[in-house]
Amino acid sequence: MNFLIVVATFFIMEGITWMVHKYIMHGFLWTLHRDHHDHSNEGDLERNDYFFAIFAIPTIALMYYGTINNFNAYFYIAIGITLYGMAYFFVHDIFIHQRFKFLRDTQNPYLLAIRRAHKQHHKHTEKEMGECFGFLWVPVKYFKMYFNKNKK
Repeated sequence: MNFLIVVATFFIMEGITWMVHKYIMHGFLWTLHRDHHDHSNEGDLERNDYFFAIFAIPTIALMYYGTINNFNAYFYIAIGITLYGMAYFFVHDIFIHQRFKFLRDTQNPYLLAIRRAHKQHHKHTEKEMGECFGFLWVPVKYFKMYFNKNKK
């Protein structure tokens, strides 16, 4: 049962991430997210990186509360959120934005589709008129671009 809680939480996080990205990061917290789009930051860190702490705080609280209550469901929800956060870091920060030069030349159609959709998202440098707010699941047309390419 605990494993199912972790897996379900991981997948539910995709929907939550989509909503947070569209309505909060591109909404009232645009001031923190803007430099991720317009590259107005100086140095290696962006104001957008504050979201790491913002999202970690409730996860740490869930993990703590779940731990002191005999590893109840809150602990496993926190594990699912943590795994999703790790996936987000590796795919978004390392693979897509190349904060660390790694996985630059992949030919994996799934990864290429995600990278393409994210670049489409960054085509818009303003708060409004965005698209592709998802992370691990993006519009099907991007998957078709790369999966069909390999069938020829």
